Amino acid sequence: MRANSRPTFVFVHGGSSNARAWGPLQNELALLGHRSYAVDLPGHGDHADVPAAYYRQPQDAVALATAPSPMSGVTLHDNVTHVVGVVRRTAAHGPVVLVGNSLGGLTISAVANAVPELLHRVVYLSALCLSDPAMLTEPWDVVDDGLLDAAAARIAVPTDGTDPGLVRLNWRSAHADPELFAALKEAVMADSTDHRFRVLLDSMDPDENHSVMEPAALVRADGWGRVPHTYVRLSEDRSLTLAVQDHMIRKADAVTPHNPFDVHTLAASHVGYFSRPRLFADLLDSIV
Repeated sequence: MRANSRPTFVFVHGGSSNARAWGPLQNELALLGHRSYAVDLPGHGDHADVPAAYYRQPQDAVALATAPSPMSGVTLHDNVTHVVGVVRRTAAHGPVVLVGNSLGGLTISAVANAVPELLHRVVYLSALCLSDPAMLTEPWDVVDDGLLDAAAARIAVPTDGTDPGLVRLNWRSAHADPELFAALKEAVMADSTDHRFRVLLDSMDPDENHSVMEPAALVRADGWGRVPHTYVRLSEDRSLTLAVQDHMIRKADAVTPHNPFDVHTLAASHVGYFSRPRLFADLLDSIV
């Protein structure tokens, strides 16, 4: 890598999301002179075979529940293979800063374990960072009063159960239910307007595979621990609360006490990078 060149940001989205969510932040970074690339993880985004019933109006509940999922069988290994390919190509042009949000934190951790030599820095925007096998199997020693699980349960679509990690959420159903709309907005993006949240809802993918919560997602001192890493705490996050974020930071720092998280705090919601992109662009610019 050319150490004197400006870094390129590679963005990894969270659950039920895709590359489109990063567009506002990428625009702000471009105005600051930064290159960036937003990844569509396997089964997500414009090229995924998302159930047609999800987009039809009025929606057909039976068709939506029975349609095959592009996320069926997708594993953390698939995510890592895809992102490593992007990172290798990007690294040919200079340093790479890998950035993830929410569930995307598991993928960026595993990528850092796999190719630490290709990364200039890893940045977690209120993203999952798991460092102890017990975090996969046992309750965490932290009070979690997040709002997302309860709100998401209200838009969950039953599936056939053949893939236990698969979750289908009908985000678009919130358009017709003001109370549900308000609950989801409070959990995900309370620091924005209703209009902006409607835009986000329409960009969301319905399906996610939570089987990525597996041991390969745990950060390792001999891989991830070799890469400088930043955690951006989002103090207004009601999905992954501040207490949970701080718990993950403490646990990860115990794995690499010689290389602790560089910690920053923004007063923003879980997807504040979509609703308030300039705030996040300025911080990322200052970090690099």
